[in-house]
Amino acid sequence: MQKEFENENMPAGEDTVIVPAIGAEKQPEPAEAPGPQPAPEPKPQAGADAPAPDAPEGPEAGKSAPEEAEDAESRGKKLLEKLDSMLYKPERHEEYASDDDDAELTERDFKPIRRRRDGKTGCLGGMMYFVFCVSCSILLACMAWMAATDVIALGKEPLESTITLPKSIFTEGTEEYVDDEGVTHTREVTYADMDYVARELKSAGIIEYPWLFKLFCWFADATTKVDPGTYTLSTRLDYYALVSNMQTASGSMATTTVTFPEGFTMQEIFERLEENGIASVEDLYEAAAEYSYNYSFLEWATPGEASRLEGYLFPDTYEFYQGEQASGAINRFLLNFHGKLTADMYAQAENLGITLHQAVIIGSMIEAEAANDSERAQIAAVIYNRLEAGMPLQIDATVMYALGEHKEYLTEEDLQVESPYNTYLNTGLPAGPICNPGLASINAALNPADADYLYYALDTETGTHRFFTSYADFEAFTATQDYTAQ
Repeated sequence: MQKEFENENMPAGEDTVIVPAIGAEKQPEPAEAPGPQPAPEPKPQAGADAPAPDAPEGPEAGKSAPEEAEDAESRGKKLLEKLDSMLYKPERHEEYASDDDDAELTERDFKPIRRRRDGKTGCLGGMMYFVFCVSCSILLACMAWMAATDVIALGKEPLESTITLPKSIFTEGTEEYVDDEGVTHTREVTYADMDYVARELKSAGIIEYPWLFKLFCWFADATTKVDPGTYTLSTRLDYYALVSNMQTASGSMATTTVTFPEGFTMQEIFERLEENGIASVEDLYEAAAEYSYNYSFLEWATPGEASRLEGYLFPDTYEFYQGEQASGAINRFLLNFHGKLTADMYAQAENLGITLHQAVIIGSMIEAEAANDSERAQIAAVIYNRLEAGMPLQIDATVMYALGEHKEYLTEEDLQVESPYNTYLNTGLPAGPICNPGLASINAALNPADADYLYYALDTETGTHRFFTSYADFEAFTATQDYTAQ
């Protein structure tokens, strides 16, 4: 269908333009009939005398201008409806959709494509990340609480255990420090192997986390605050208290009570200390020789010889710490001896014309020889009388000390041993005390009996001594005794 549109502004007489209607199908042109064509009719000339164009034929003929406008609007609406029908709308295809995968496929085919951004997650991913962070926080909080309970000893099961820190885990070193005046000094310190200490505490059930204890010791500089020894510790102690209780002066060290009888030599005392786990004989001898003990009764002695302490290791019952430092153990004996001295003792020694050290030497010989307390003052009288007479003391105990062993009887060969302690060969007092006397023997040395005895001999039947003023009486008595049977 074709519609003619006349341009009102077009000059009269010009050709009319025919525009095909939108959407109308193009009709094929009819084929020309074969044969001669008729001559074309002459075109009308433009001008006033030109005939009017042909009037429209059919139903459109005779319409007014408003009617034609209404028809044009109607045709425009139809055109828009036609264009709208050409666009895709899913709702128009609902009648063809089914419940199977075709419906989902149809819908997804026309959804806009959304590309997930790199490094971003959706709502579900965000929730999972939040849950992960909360879980980690709770886990870390629980671990921190467990560690804190170990550090401050909170909520632990009550337990006591004993650990030993041997001297071998300690090393000597030096460190610098600044005094109150700002001067830098260097001092000797002892460093403990905290790996060993932490393992022992863990094995004993005192701590749970050795690594945490070592970290605490590093911050607290505790490597120099621990001493060798055996300690009784408890889970009730926090880390700070554990370090404080692993020191010699603490009350947590395991203790051992040891008794030393009067007349024990320094060698015998040191051996007993070692047997009871207090300190080794080697360490004790080293401490006896080299350590400086600040006591007035030792002013005569100079460091370097362990024998300087013989006679001053006061025999008594002591309580020692297991693994105690050798110098500390020795100091207990010396401190006890110092406590037994009085001003009267110094005065009595002065009245006798001897020093306190000489009184200790005499007291040691009395301790080694006396069978009972009643004999002590009498033996002291014999010693003083023989010294005054310039006679050798000839006390068997001094020879045994020189030999380094106790014997039931001495041979002639024994009596000839070369030693400053051999009172058979040398006159005067021996080189030093031969044992560690008790207070009774020291008092006897300061208070000898008023007697003229020059000799004494053992009565094998009673186990006591007989005293004589003459050698003839002494020889007559000894002839009746069989000392080889002792």
